[in-house]
Amino acid sequence: MTRLNNKHAVLTGAAGGIGLAVATAYLREGAKCTVADIGNSPTPELAALMAAHPDTLAYVPTDVTQLPDIDALIAAASARFGTITTLYNNAAIFDMAPLLESNEAMYDKIFAVNVKGAFFVLQKVLAHMVEHKVQGGSVINMASQAGRRGEALVSHYCASKAAIISYTQSAALAMAPHKIRVNGIAPGVIATPMWANVDALFAKYEHLPIGEKKKQVGLAVPLGYMGDPTDICGAAVFLASDEASYITAQTLNVDGGNVMS
Repeated sequence: MTRLNNKHAVLTGAAGGIGLAVATAYLREGAKCTVADIGNSPTPELAALMAAHPDTLAYVPTDVTQLPDIDALIAAASARFGTITTLYNNAAIFDMAPLLESNEAMYDKIFAVNVKGAFFVLQKVLAHMVEHKVQGGSVINMASQAGRRGEALVSHYCASKAAIISYTQSAALAMAPHKIRVNGIAPGVIATPMWANVDALFAKYEHLPIGEKKKQVGLAVPLGYMGDPTDICGAAVFLASDEASYITAQTLNVDGGNVMS
């Protein structure tokens, strides 16, 4: 359990769900972790993890749509644990509506977090890595199977995650001379707390009973079930580790076979 020894990872959107699972895995592998999320204080689950890892885990409240918050996150993280070597760029939101009913407010909100926020976290952490001459630095951007294809009710979210896949490729090429790798992970349907909201929205627009959409999408996965947040951890640890030293500009599908690329 030492694959991430001497790594300092910043993880955004990691107070719960997939992000918290990955933070737990990073700590288990020897990394120091700075977790960022929108709340002023850590969630109970994150607070419990902090109590178990008082010397290697810190929390910094951060709104990724606000550039000064991103600067403050990097400053606080580096002051506590030193140079950042790893970024798990995960903060995102979800919403949906029929295409002809989607409004500007929904568009602005999704793109502010999922695209603008993700890009400027990426840019500013990479600038920090370049300034500190980090060799073997790694960025993992969280995309989605939704970024691989359009969906009638989910146009803005799909487009936002397609942007993440594109930024991953561009950033990887830009950072290759600095020996910093940039990759992505595209999860499929993962049973996080957010799925209660997703299921309710599908129930509204597809006239389904609550819980039916979640059941349907799980059965539609070739492996036959929805993933768990911990199913993302193996890929997240691997891409952060030196084992992936010759892998960059890739977005890895972790989706039970939903998307074949």
